[in-house]
Amino acid sequence: MKRGVSLSAELMALIVLVVLLLHQTCSAKDTNRDCVPSSCGNIPNISSPFRLENHPPNCGNPGYTLSCQDNKLVLYLLSVEHYVLEINYTSQTIRVVDSGIQKDNYSHIPSDFFFFPYNTPYYRDSDGGPTMVLLNCEKRVNSPWYLNKSSCFGNRASNSSSSQPEAGFRYVIYNETIKAGDVEDLCQVEQIFWTSGRGPVNLPNDPSSISCEDFHNLLLYGFELSWGTPFTYCGKCGIFEFSETRSCCKRRTDRQQVIGTVISFILDFGLYHEATIMLGVPFVLAFLIYKWRRRHLSAFDVIEEFLQNNNNFIPIRYSYSEIRNMTKKFKDKLGEGGYGTVFKGTLRSGRLVAIKMLGKSKANGQEFISEVATIGRIHHINVVQLIGFCVEGSKRALIYEFMPNGSLNKYIFSQEGSLLLSYEKMHNIALGVARGIEYLHRGCEMQILHFDIKPHNILLDEDFTPKVSDFGLAKLYPMDNNTISLTAVRGTLGYMAPELCYKNIGSISYKADVYSFGMLLMDMMGKRRNLNAFGDQSSKYFPSCVYEEVQDENGITIENGTEEEKKIAKQVIVVALWCIQMKPTDRPSMNKVVEMLEGSIENLQIPPKPFLSSLEREPEDIEDNSNLTFSSIQSSQYTQSSIRNN
Repeated sequence: MKRGVSLSAELMALIVLVVLLLHQTCSAKDTNRDCVPSSCGNIPNISSPFRLENHPPNCGNPGYTLSCQDNKLVLYLLSVEHYVLEINYTSQTIRVVDSGIQKDNYSHIPSDFFFFPYNTPYYRDSDGGPTMVLLNCEKRVNSPWYLNKSSCFGNRASNSSSSQPEAGFRYVIYNETIKAGDVEDLCQVEQIFWTSGRGPVNLPNDPSSISCEDFHNLLLYGFELSWGTPFTYCGKCGIFEFSETRSCCKRRTDRQQVIGTVISFILDFGLYHEATIMLGVPFVLAFLIYKWRRRHLSAFDVIEEFLQNNNNFIPIRYSYSEIRNMTKKFKDKLGEGGYGTVFKGTLRSGRLVAIKMLGKSKANGQEFISEVATIGRIHHINVVQLIGFCVEGSKRALIYEFMPNGSLNKYIFSQEGSLLLSYEKMHNIALGVARGIEYLHRGCEMQILHFDIKPHNILLDEDFTPKVSDFGLAKLYPMDNNTISLTAVRGTLGYMAPELCYKNIGSISYKADVYSFGMLLMDMMGKRRNLNAFGDQSSKYFPSCVYEEVQDENGITIENGTEEEKKIAKQVIVVALWCIQMKPTDRPSMNKVVEMLEGSIENLQIPPKPFLSSLEREPEDIEDNSNLTFSSIQSSQYTQSSIRNN
């Protein structure tokens, strides 16, 4: 009974807030309906919340009024004229520069933002960029952060010598994380300049080597300001509207959604009706916080619990601050590569995850899109599960289920005997990987081609169940597509199907993944050390040698191996030989591969020996020359690898 009363009271409080907000939020929706985006100089698409001085009163927000003067977009900050260089509606930032700063004029001192007013609609984000501080010290400071470059900023910040003790010693500090405590005793702050830190200026690693030209170029690039609301409490849809502006925010929990709605209501509606809400809203807000704090699990915990018990899900979008909390400020690094760095993290439910922070070269590229698009809505026991992702500014992250046994790579190429897996375990892993790839090819509405099957991209859970991972090179195609076209070669040398490099072999299709899987099987059975110049595991186990051993009456040679292990090895190798046939049409589908691995070795036929003619000849010459074996292709690929590496 108490539960029902409590719930009713909570709902009534929410209804009261919704009714109070209806007029403000609904009336704001149609405000800018008839407003057409404008442009000024190099700035296109000037739209809500911004407006030009000649715009109709209902267009944009008066607090974000800009002016177009001499074909330049102008913003006034503290009554100082600034040119608008860029408007980013996605990140809600506007980049401006003091109008007095000119390319060839080093004498102008930009505006001092020591005291930035709180009543401005703009604010400086925490990661807005480094700050440049001019200091006047009573004594000389010996610190690498105190740069004797004050002459770069005109007479007001000119250098002083010991012959002029009354002027003191002036320095420049340029740091992203400068705090009040960083200022030495007997030093006073004269001016503070904002910079972006994201411009084309490449500063030297040695701070003392920074030139006046470097400082000038930093100021010339300008700095970013954010607009909208500085609060990170937003609705479930990530959007709320007030003051004729549309504020797009990060995804938050239901609790934060309600708190954010109340805060935005106070900021907007309260500015005009302070007297009517001064007493009511604080009590309602306190009541809501009390009710939510009594809950054992937050809405976020419930979602994470659902993810643990349900397979069909949509990835969650996390904020960068949440990523930092999961990883305890990126404390536990699992690995690092060209794609970025992987950290171990923990969700609020206690579930372990692996968080891949993409490097700058991958952050905005196709690989991030491919990863989320391909595995974001699918689930299979042999495909790694994508739990969530982060897109915030330049930060990109992918969050996966944690695989405690790492990648198959370390078990195949390890020199430690304790890490070598049994042949039975290898067979089970091979079968699991085959089922995962077969699901990608046939189990979804669109066929997913991976294009980068290799040991490094096969992860193992606590039971050594294999999971296909890393879909950065994957592509989606309709089920009825037998052949596809690619604009660039995809894959890792040693695992790439030959038709990806040489068109005269055959058309590109899902058989490219079949070939890569065959080379993976060769690595698993060979347990060899990698010699690839790139550091990726590529095969140097020539199938022509294995083929002769398979045909031998004595079968596969395994040192101290049992008959059962020899059968397993032969079965996997025969399947591998089928998969790495030169012509794509001669390779089986992954469905057939699964059948061969599940069946008996006695039912398997030995495939033809892999042959290929000279890669330089025309297609019609292939059948006339069989002197070039698969080994030659592998040698050719290794040569290319070495050349590129050198």
